[in-house]
Amino acid sequence: MTQGNEKRSSTAAGVAMRAGTIAFVLVLQAALLFGGAGRLDWSWAWVYFGISLATLAVGGAIMLRTSPETIAERGRPKGIRGWDKAVSGVLVSAGYVAPSLAAALDVRFGWTAALSASWHAAGAVALTLGFGLTVWAMHANAYFFTAVRIQSERGHTVCRSGPYRCVRHPGYVGYALQSLAVPFLLGSLWALLPALAAVVAMVIRTALEDRMLQAELPGYREYAEEVRYRLIPGIW
Repeated sequence: MTQGNEKRSSTAAGVAMRAGTIAFVLVLQAALLFGGAGRLDWSWAWVYFGISLATLAVGGAIMLRTSPETIAERGRPKGIRGWDKAVSGVLVSAGYVAPSLAAALDVRFGWTAALSASWHAAGAVALTLGFGLTVWAMHANAYFFTAVRIQSERGHTVCRSGPYRCVRHPGYVGYALQSLAVPFLLGSLWALLPALAAVVAMVIRTALEDRMLQAELPGYREYAEEVRYRLIPGIW
């Protein structure tokens, strides 16, 4: 097998692994939401899945056309640092698992008073914007990875285009927006508790990753002087 064929085969395998991971997360969330709620006629949960699937389809089509290697790298994380394993575990559990289960049980037992349709709609819009920002960041940055590491084998360089002209970690801004949007879309204020925990974990990960990049990635310290803010322009 030629080197080019080996690279294409490796990329295809990575893409398949990433697709499998995403499918598993969606199935798990469906089980938690509808199983926890004890019903299938939960319209806002279906809206959530509709937005998720539409965004994944659009984002996946864009990335497969422009940078399938980025998807492949996200499908086979390696070189994960100890602190990143701990923080990522909190992000997954507090950002995906716990909010889905909390919202489902909230719907079943009526812990939260019914929210107006405008709150649900605002959550849907915020979720879409959060997904969109994450896809934009991924499209702009060929080194947008699930694990915090320097991808020296791929010639890792600093990204200065797209949303990275405004903040240094736009993908995390999109993730935070998604996390905070889901409780309102699903109509559960109880789901805000794990969502807020996920945002706190994301801020911690941002600080640690930014410190690592400034120490280890050539040119990043200069970029940090040009783009001063990590997540929120004018604040931090």
